Amino acid sequence: MKKIITFGELMLRLAPEGYYRFVQAQSFGATFGGGEANVAVSLANYGLDAAFVTKLPKHEIGQAAVNSLRQFGVDTTKIVRGGKRIGIYFLEKGASQRPSKVIYDRADSAIASAERTDFDWKAIFSGASWFHVTGITPALSGNAAAITLDACTAAKEAGLTVSCDLNYRKNLWTREKAQEVMTGLMPFVDLCIANEEDAKDVFGIQAPDSDLIAGTLSKEGYRYVAQRLVEQFGFKKVAITLRESISANDNNWSALLYNRNEFFFSKKYAIRIVDRVGGGDSFGAGLIYGMTEGLSDSQALEFAVAASCLKHSIEGDYNMVSLEEVRKLAGGDASGRVQR
Repeated sequence: MKKIITFGELMLRLAPEGYYRFVQAQSFGATFGGGEANVAVSLANYGLDAAFVTKLPKHEIGQAAVNSLRQFGVDTTKIVRGGKRIGIYFLEKGASQRPSKVIYDRADSAIASAERTDFDWKAIFSGASWFHVTGITPALSGNAAAITLDACTAAKEAGLTVSCDLNYRKNLWTREKAQEVMTGLMPFVDLCIANEEDAKDVFGIQAPDSDLIAGTLSKEGYRYVAQRLVEQFGFKKVAITLRESISANDNNWSALLYNRNEFFFSKKYAIRIVDRVGGGDSFGAGLIYGMTEGLSDSQALEFAVAASCLKHSIEGDYNMVSLEEVRKLAGGDASGRVQR
C-alpha cells in the first residue's frame, strides 16, 4: 500500500461548552486539530496508510497532540520534536444568525519557527504516492512558506501526486501575500481544492452571479472559476465545495469537480450543523481516498461530499466516521434512521 503524506500544523483547540460565548465561558474543552492532520485522520480511518508531518514541542502537550493522531492509526514517526510551543485556536460555535468565531494564538509555534533543515523530504517521501498540503501552512511564517515550497518541489521530484487546499485565512496573511506565495506553489499541484471564496481571495477569480451572504450560488459561475484555475495554473483537476449558508446551523452542501474535459456536480445535502470545523478537510480526504482507490471522478466526488456531510455532525476537528458509513450515505441512504 502506498503512503499518503500530509504536512502542516497540529493545534490545541480550546472551546467553551456548547454554544456558550467566549465572554460567558468558565471553562474550555481541549481537543486537537489542524487542516492537514484532519485529512490524515480521515484517510487512516478509511484504512489507508497516512502519515502526518509537522514539528511539535517535546513537552507533554506536544505529546498529547501526537497521541491524538496515534489513536486513529496515523503514522507520526515523521513528526519532528522541538520548538517552544504548540499553536492554539479558540473556537466559539455560532448558532442561528450568530456566526462562529475563531481566535488564533499560534505566533512562534513550533512549526512556524521550524527550520528548512528540520525536514528530510527525500526520506519522508520514500515509498509515498501522494502529498497533501494547504494554504494555511505557508501563511504561518516565512520559514513555513519556504519549507512548504521545499516539500512540494521534493514531492514532484519523487513522482508524487500533489493536492493543495487553498484554505485562505485572512487572520494569518493578506490577500497580496497569499497570492504571491501560493502562485509559487501552484506549478507543483495536480489537484487544487477550494471553496466558494478561496479562488477570489487568493487569485482574484470570482464566480459571477453568486451572493455568498444571501446564500445563493451559480453553477455556471463556478464552472467559470474551475476553468480559469486550470487555464492559469495547469491543474489536472479542480474541486470546489459549494456551501449555501442559510444560517450558522443550517447549510446546503455540495461540490463540483472539473478534470479539464468534464464537469461533475454532486448531489446536494441539507445539513444541520453540529460542528463545521474540518468540513473542508474531510472533503479533501474523501477525494484523495476516491482517487487513490480507483473510483471514477463522479464517484470520488460523491464519496467526498458524503464524508464532509457526515463531518458536520461530529464534534471536534477530526472526522470520526467509517468507510462503510460514508459509502452508505453516498449510496443514497440519508434517512438517519437508528442502526440496530
